[in-house]
Amino acid sequence: MKKDTHPTYFKDAKIICACGSTFVLGSTVKETKVEICSKCHPFYTGKEKLIDTAGRVDRFKKIKELKEKTAKTRKGKAVKKARSAERKIEKEKAKIKKEIADNSKPKTKK
Repeated sequence: MKKDTHPTYFKDAKIICACGSTFVLGSTVKETKVEICSKCHPFYTGKEKLIDTAGRVDRFKKIKELKEKTAKTRKGKAVKKARSAERKIEKEKAKIKKEIADNSKPKTKK
């Protein structure tokens, strides 16, 4: 086997949580900072805690409001499909009228 292929392993690596608690574990990184741990996680504590990283909750609420607002002003797919079908029928009618007009003209012989 090759030597020096594995990273160094620290048996006394320090894990620091945002709530302030620290743990000593084995890791390849000497010190690690985490946002949530077993002492402050809602699953283990039984308390609901809202963690908003970089305003994601606010962003989600804003996007949801925009979707609801635009949904009120938008027309449904059925309306759009019906209008599209009407346009196709009108084009076909115009095409047929043109063909009839072209065919009804007297042809000149050369």
